[in-house]
Amino acid sequence: MRNKRKPDSIVFNPETQKYDASIKPYGTNVGAPAITTTDTTPWKNRSINNINHKVKAKYLELKNEYEKMMQEFEDNKLIFDAKFSFTPIIGEVYHLYKRDNGENFLSIIAPEQCRFNALGSFYLNADQTWKKI
Repeated sequence: MRNKRKPDSIVFNPETQKYDASIKPYGTNVGAPAITTTDTTPWKNRSINNINHKVKAKYLELKNEYEKMMQEFEDNKLIFDAKFSFTPIIGEVYHLYKRDNGENFLSIIAPEQCRFNALGSFYLNADQTWKKI
C-alpha cells in the first residue's frame, strides 16, 4: 500500500481532502516568519507587582479604618461607663474627667473652667455616638 500523505511543505487537510494553506491564520511556507512563543515573564512580573501594591494599599486602608473604628468604640465605651446625672443633648460638647478615686464622670464644664483631671472633650452625634474632639 502506498502512502498518500503529502510532504510537510505542502498543507493538505486530510479531513476536507483539500490544500488549505491560504486559509491558515499562520504562515505555512518555508519563507514565512518563524512562529515563536512570547516571553510573558515581564508582563506577569508587572501584573504581580501591581496586584501586590493594590492589595497592600487596600489592606492599609482597611487597617486604618479598623483602628479608627476601634478607637471610636473605646471612646464611646469610656463615656457610657462614666457617671453622669443628666441627659446629654445631641449636638452638644461634653467633657470627660477622672476623679481621684479612678471613677470617670461626664460634665458640661470645660477643662479651662475647672481643675478636674480632663480625659477629653466629646461631641454627641445625631446617631448618638460620641466623637472625640
